[in-house]
Amino acid sequence: MLNRVPAGGNVVLLYASKYNDVPTVINISGRFHLEKGMEGRLGKDFLQRIKQNGFIDVTNRKGQFEYRVTQESLMDRLTTDTRAACLSIDQNCRLLTIHGSRDKIVPAKDALEFARFIRNHKLHIIEGADHEYTAHQDELATVVLDFVKAVREDRNTAELLQSCERAVNFIKARI
Repeated sequence: MLNRVPAGGNVVLLYASKYNDVPTVINISGRFHLEKGMEGRLGKDFLQRIKQNGFIDVTNRKGQFEYRVTQESLMDRLTTDTRAACLSIDQNCRLLTIHGSRDKIVPAKDALEFARFIRNHKLHIIEGADHEYTAHQDELATVVLDFVKAVREDRNTAELLQSCERAVNFIKARI
């Protein structure tokens, strides 16, 4: 699973913490501290407005509608324990977090938190990259592809070893 949408990394990580059917997660600029950054995205009086209206429509810089935040979804986000979720991710799930060192939207220190609490985790900080990886698209793509290739090779090696182990056990049983 790969995230690259608003709150996408958090959704993928939360899913992986609940279900053990996710073998690989790539978290790009995900936010660990979910309560932060809300005011910048929703406005200073977001709590009052959401209580009053039950929702907030989020628009882009051009004023075009992007998505709706409901009071329920906001409260879910504000009460999510990311640390506990990270600790619940299956140890066989391979996880890569990529973050830009100059990300002003989600601080790179959030990436360090993921690295602290996820067992089978690899962290890659791209020096000089902002949240959109504006001048670092090639490096971002290379890091993702290298990780996917490494995971694939590890899985193929594991399958080969299991097959060899079964063959050895079969031979031992016949001797």
